[in-house]
Amino acid sequence: MAHASANPVISELRERISHLDGGLSRRKCALPFGVPEIDSHLPGGGLALGAIHEFAGGGAGAVDGAAAALFAAGVAARTKGKVIWCLTRPDLFFPALAQVGLHPNRVIFVEADREEDVLASMEEALSYGALGAVVAELVRLPMTASRRLQLAAEKSGTLGLIIRRWRRQTEATDFGQPTASATRWRVSVMPSEELPVPGVGRARWMLELMRVKAGECAEFEVEACDLSGRIAIPTSAGTWSTGGNRSAHAS
Repeated sequence: MAHASANPVISELRERISHLDGGLSRRKCALPFGVPEIDSHLPGGGLALGAIHEFAGGGAGAVDGAAAALFAAGVAARTKGKVIWCLTRPDLFFPALAQVGLHPNRVIFVEADREEDVLASMEEALSYGALGAVVAELVRLPMTASRRLQLAAEKSGTLGLIIRRWRRQTEATDFGQPTASATRWRVSVMPSEELPVPGVGRARWMLELMRVKAGECAEFEVEACDLSGRIAIPTSAGTWSTGGNRSAHAS
């Protein structure tokens, strides 16, 4: 009786299974922050690719909202390829994006009149693939819409970043509603790094990991994104488990 490995049908099936396993592994890979204190809280050791992630400011003011946009821009800066940025308000401050590593030459801006069009544009861009990341600015993110975005991201393996922006504080309550996002972050501005001489040091943020699939929530005091889009944990900062950048938007 011939050995099973000599059977061409079985050999072909094994090759197909190996190919599928490889595809699944690629979809499950993550983009690490390079900060062990944060990556250890994220399944896969970083932000899951082929998934959507949410970012919002920790307060009602524009300063925290701009910090959330810069955090998302820093994440997008560390991907490879073009970045699609969908929005309804064309008020991004290009030098601020460059300051966190995302050069405007890499970004294709898609301006829409309605949030429904922003959602549609993001879904189409995620489905296209061959992009570093797709960013969208939204007030609301209904569960059904978030599932469509998540499915599109899973199929292409593209990273989806959603920045929640509000015109009124009453709209911020929508941020607590369930969505299909893999992670949800809240960003608050803290006093900048102290310097031995008069001046403004590196900006600092409080990052709240409010939701993560198959993981625990946590808080991190970090130094804001540098020119390569990377954050860092200050020497004196801590991490708590809970079970001077410029504004990203022109005033």
